[in-house]
Amino acid sequence: MKYLPIKPELFVRNRKRFAKELKPNSLALFNSNDIMPTNADGSMGFVQNSDLFYLTGIDQEESILLIYPDATSNAMREILFLRETNERIAVWEGHKYTKEEAKKTSGIEEIKWLSEFNSVFRQLMLQCKRVYLNSNEHYRAEISVESRDSRFTKWCMERYPLHRYERSAPIMHRLRAIKQKEEVELIKHACDITEKGFRRILKMIKPGVAEYEIEAELSHEFIRNRSKGFAYSPIIASGLDSCVLHYVANNKVCQKGDILLLDVAAEYANYASDLTRTVPVSGRFSKRQKEVYNAVLRVFKGAKNHLVKGNTFEKYNAAIGKMMEEEMIRLGLLKAADIKKQDPKMPLYKKYFMHGTSHFMGLDVHDVGSMQIPFEAGMVFTCEPGIYIPQESLGIRIENDILITGNGNADLMQNIPIEAEEIEELMNAK
Repeated sequence: MKYLPIKPELFVRNRKRFAKELKPNSLALFNSNDIMPTNADGSMGFVQNSDLFYLTGIDQEESILLIYPDATSNAMREILFLRETNERIAVWEGHKYTKEEAKKTSGIEEIKWLSEFNSVFRQLMLQCKRVYLNSNEHYRAEISVESRDSRFTKWCMERYPLHRYERSAPIMHRLRAIKQKEEVELIKHACDITEKGFRRILKMIKPGVAEYEIEAELSHEFIRNRSKGFAYSPIIASGLDSCVLHYVANNKVCQKGDILLLDVAAEYANYASDLTRTVPVSGRFSKRQKEVYNAVLRVFKGAKNHLVKGNTFEKYNAAIGKMMEEEMIRLGLLKAADIKKQDPKMPLYKKYFMHGTSHFMGLDVHDVGSMQIPFEAGMVFTCEPGIYIPQESLGIRIENDILITGNGNADLMQNIPIEAEEIEELMNAK
């Protein structure tokens, strides 16, 4: 791992919070993610299961966490199972956790090798009444690949069909939605790395520069600051492609007079940041580009004021819809008379602003959390309004990461340039 060690107190506290949510005499189990294959003998880079990392800090494949708060033996209440290393693995793959290192990282006293899992698991299953199993229940997830957790679920339910089974995901969604102090610090660190990358590329953006060259500069800056790199596939979209919400080709040359939409951000210690800025390729916004940019910026600032404790997504999105209607009337995109006659279920502003303004953020860029509950202190949201006008090859989006606090909110990206004039000044600095 490139990131600096995280104190184990965070993971100890997270496990205690999770254990309190379990029904009496229940056992819970979490698996690491698989290393996914490509072709021939290739594989993708390893990405840890977010729930396992949240509860242990362990960043290694073939790991299993078992939590059984009511076990008769104290030693059996938290167990971490790891892949046992050997000389061949050390030569071909490198260092793996020792038991002592895993204990230091996670705060778990009982560390065992995976070879012991079946016998220990059987022993504990004979004692427990319920089993909590984990699955990906993100509301936007489309599951087409069988995960290690899903394979384990099938194996466990076939082998132990008479136990009562429960879902861990609803508990994890509630817990992970409220960020602990240490988590906020890690997210803020990812935001700070993102700021360094953004300031770096402002100096190089000009006509004739390729989108992939900008991507390379960002990657360089992120990795040299202990990040694995991008928190998600970077969007570096010039001209008409600024209106494509998930453009990731990043293969064109930036042209004079074009707008450049940059949805790019670093991760740090598996925690995401999420930034969008839109800048003029030529270093100065045209009159129309600045009009649209400032309209989106006003909505961004207004939306931030609604990201407060007690508000709901329903009220929040309704307020932003009204702001968007006002701005689009000013820009000549909509007419007030037409808005009065619109179908409330299909508001006209969605022609030019078709996505949501905010989502949860944390260990996953689109983090887990309920869209039905009021906002609470400790939640971290993106704030990302946009206006997209394909007929003008003009897409503007602005995005920062916002922490809900007890008396308002805190912009974790407040130091990243956002005003049109500041961006122009930095792009034209000698």
